[in-house]
Amino acid sequence: MEMKTFNDLLAAAIQQSEPQRLLFVFAKAELPRDATDEEKQRFERGEGGALAPVVCVDKRPEEIESFTALIEESAQTGQSWDILFVSAMNGRGGHAPNADEAVQPLKMMVETIKSGRIAQFLTVDRDGQLVQLTRE
Repeated sequence: MEMKTFNDLLAAAIQQSEPQRLLFVFAKAELPRDATDEEKQRFERGEGGALAPVVCVDKRPEEIESFTALIEESAQTGQSWDILFVSAMNGRGGHAPNADEAVQPLKMMVETIKSGRIAQFLTVDRDGQLVQLTRE
């Protein structure tokens, strides 16, 4: 199955042979304190910057109606965001990982994103499209 959107990802997670728990980290683009003038100009054009995690949550795929529903729920936090990072935990023996089992992987995911190592995660823009981020 080719995945182009968050909803494609959601459908693929539901179809897995073992139940899944999805890990989400919402991040906001920020201008680093030591940014050069060129970096500042690019950031003003909506390019570049550093991605800072602002909210993280874990959910079973069945708990998410759609990308629109996830966006509406994220709005209730009061935190604005630009990119959504997604990872998954596989279940075992027909049982999905529980929320307690997701705490440490979520913390590790946040720290990995803070350090700029983001290639291992799926990334979704605010329109629900899967995107590939590049470092410049």
